[in-house]
Amino acid sequence: MKAIHPYERKVFYYETDKMGIMHHSNYIRIFEETRVSFLEQAGMPFENIEALGIMMPVLSVDCRYKTPLRFDEPFAVYPKITKFNGTVLELEYTIINRITGDVCAEGHSSHCFTDNDLKPLRTRRNYPEIYQLFADYNGIEINDEQAQN
Repeated sequence: MKAIHPYERKVFYYETDKMGIMHHSNYIRIFEETRVSFLEQAGMPFENIEALGIMMPVLSVDCRYKTPLRFDEPFAVYPKITKFNGTVLELEYTIINRITGDVCAEGHSSHCFTDNDLKPLRTRRNYPEIYQLFADYNGIEINDEQAQN
């Protein structure tokens, strides 16, 4: 199993609103960026999954805003798989301000593995390598100590 690093970047100017803080809608985009980064680091990028004819549509997403991020502030996102049963995948996200250490937002997304016709797939039976990848990371905490290794 490969070490997973938190997803990190700074707030872009276009992501801020008139109050000078990151607009609330961008946090959901950050969750998506984090999920893409997680899959790449784990060795199963989205393009590989989709090349197999597998889709991962979003079933639900939520975000709880704690402390706003401002333009050019660095942040890190810590993903964690909280549920995986071979068909449904759920992740939690914690966004941390790299300057203050404050928790800026916490969220959750739920996804379903489907074929191109959006019919649910059982990865355990049909795609055991994908099943094993997600099963291996299920419940694993991502932290800065792992990132240094």
